[in-house]
Amino acid sequence: MNKILAKKINQMAKIDQKMRKTVTKNGKWDFAKWDSSIDIENTKLVKKIVIKYGWPTIQLVGKKASNNAWLLVQHADHDLKFQEKILGLLKKTYEKKPNSIKGANIAYLTDRVLLRKGKKQEFGTQWHGSKNSSILTLRPTINSRNLNYRRLKYDLAPIKKFIRKISSF
Repeated sequence: MNKILAKKINQMAKIDQKMRKTVTKNGKWDFAKWDSSIDIENTKLVKKIVIKYGWPTIQLVGKKASNNAWLLVQHADHDLKFQEKILGLLKKTYEKKPNSIKGANIAYLTDRVLLRKGKKQEFGTQWHGSKNSSILTLRPTINSRNLNYRRLKYDLAPIKKFIRKISSF
């Protein structure tokens, strides 16, 4: 395991999450505190990591850092092409060696990319909150009848269970 790389990825994610927690204090959004430069810088660094090492798998950096690398890509909304490239890489990696990445990350990034392209999400992972409320609403999802079946493919809980979890925040 590459402990130095894992530490670098985890530190980037720590900065990412600190900024997001500052923006969402007490269930309210304070967009004045949003610092998009953090996402931009993290994206640049993840691109360099992927070029040098390939995708940071669990075997390469451990479970936490591999998941954190995905989190940084998930937050790279300013670079849709990069998110699409990584989504393809994650799918290929998961097909070859399912235990090398967290399957749910594919579902989350798939939904993120689809919504950014103006399409409906596939796995029901993305929610929308208003600036003046802490109430979250599921973003548009394709074929709701088969949603739980699609979620199962990537080890996601049934949507009703997921809604209860989201509602408890």
